[in-house]
Amino acid sequence: MRKIITGAFVSLDGIMQAPGGPDEDPTGDFKYGGWVAPYFDQAGEEAVGEMFAKPFDLLLGRKTYDIFAAYWPYVDAGHPIGPLFDRVHKYVATRNPDLKLDWQNSQTLGPDVVAAVTKLKSEQGPDLLTQGSTDFLQTLFKNGLVDEMNIFMFPLILGKGKRLFSGHASPGALKLVSSKVSGTGVTINKYVRAGDIVTGSFGAEQPSEAELARRKNLA
Repeated sequence: MRKIITGAFVSLDGIMQAPGGPDEDPTGDFKYGGWVAPYFDQAGEEAVGEMFAKPFDLLLGRKTYDIFAAYWPYVDAGHPIGPLFDRVHKYVATRNPDLKLDWQNSQTLGPDVVAAVTKLKSEQGPDLLTQGSTDFLQTLFKNGLVDEMNIFMFPLILGKGKRLFSGHASPGALKLVSSKVSGTGVTINKYVRAGDIVTGSFGAEQPSEAELARRKNLA
């Protein structure tokens, strides 16, 4: 069975829009494209390299696919990522049934992306790695399809933009399996799914009259 692994660059307030450059995705009047570049150092490069060290296929939303297809096939042949992305298989979520994908080893997921991704997960093969793809991620999170997350948290607040979580994710617990901090203050955390959410209480065993009144007012 294949895992779905998410790699995401996010700000402290959860924004992941246009990390790579000012022209990447200015929709919604987003003014801070390229916010990752000043913070990227050797530790960040090594962490990204670890994500790509094992065999994988790419699982992408259409907008991120368009960004990648217009960039990665044209980088220098000695680039550590470009040739790798060029040769791996790329599965693309799109609402356009007539979309033609010119980048080699690319195919659409079809009209039912949840069914298609579920089928891919059940098959033998390399893990499925997401990059960017904010809109598509909401579908994956909502249906509980993501098994592992590599979250690069950057020390800045962007205020508005496309978010990693939009409020519709399937609830669940996570386990932090590794964590490191780069020299520029980026925290790099890897999480895996850890079952259902377990709750508890710090409240008094016998609530006060004031507390009972408070609960009544909430109702």
